[in-house]
Amino acid sequence: MLCILLGVLALHLLVFILLIVSTASSQWTVEARGHTDLWYNCHSDTQGYHCSQASNEDWIQAVQALMILAVVFCFVSLLAFAYQLFRLFKGGRFFFTSIFQILASVFVMCAAIIYTVMRPDSDKDYGYSYVLAWVAFPLSLISGLIYLILRKKD
Repeated sequence: MLCILLGVLALHLLVFILLIVSTASSQWTVEARGHTDLWYNCHSDTQGYHCSQASNEDWIQAVQALMILAVVFCFVSLLAFAYQLFRLFKGGRFFFTSIFQILASVFVMCAAIIYTVMRPDSDKDYGYSYVLAWVAFPLSLISGLIYLILRKKD
């Protein structure tokens, strides 16, 4: 049982780190002369390297909000797991932890889908931050489903 709990905890921490890196890093889309993320658009030209804030369009603000919600819900799920690990009665399930983790996976999935559909420059390539967001989605969903079926033993 201890190995399972440590494995689930390691998976949860991995998802949390992926979500933080994906939200905060600057490589959602890349091109030869610059990159774009959720917060800034950066490019280089003959005068140097310039960054400007991301557009104020509704879709990018929705992606920003959903990614932040995914990070927050994943963190709350981690705290709920720690609390339930010590307070849950024998044979109980980690429902509260599971709900928050599954919601985090839904938020990151929605953010990635919105970014995929709405990004303005389709000639740019996707960056590693975008890929990390998509990798975090199934991992957080799997983690939430594991919490759903996991029972506490003594």
